[in-house]
Amino acid sequence: MARYLIPLAVFLVLVVFFWMGLSLDPRHVPSPLVDKPSPAFEVARLRDANQRFSDQDFKGKVSLFNVFASWCVACRQEHPFLMQLSRTGTIPIFGLNYKDERGDALSWLATHGDPYSAIAYDLDGRVGLDWGVYGVPETFLIDKKGIIRHKHVGPISPQVWAETIQPLIDKLQKEPS
Repeated sequence: MARYLIPLAVFLVLVVFFWMGLSLDPRHVPSPLVDKPSPAFEVARLRDANQRFSDQDFKGKVSLFNVFASWCVACRQEHPFLMQLSRTGTIPIFGLNYKDERGDALSWLATHGDPYSAIAYDLDGRVGLDWGVYGVPETFLIDKKGIIRHKHVGPISPQVWAETIQPLIDKLQKEPS
């Protein structure tokens, strides 16, 4: 009888761990990049392939770095809020067009509006990989020194903005450069 209890106990422990794993929200997985300098990169801009966009564009100002794509349904949900936010001029919003055809992205922005100060073009996804992107949309809050201070996975809603991101921005804007 005892020889059956040990495998049963091991099985029950595995079931508990599996159950706990299924109950976790992947949007709350902490990023190893938070509180570290943004990954170094330099790529072409979406609108003009002859112009470059790099991690140096973040320096000197608190900014958002929003990863999006024209094929992303959740990005469509988030986009009106980003448009509203860009009109306030509260914070510069930079974009990373992720694994998208240039023409599709430009058409999407022409249809839905362009809230971005500048957009990096990442057709092959290498920049996104360096940033730890595993889906879109994802948004990073970057401080004046180019250090990532927060990562939000999924669409930004007014509630997430008010409760999490805006208070962090207010705190970071008070810090010296």
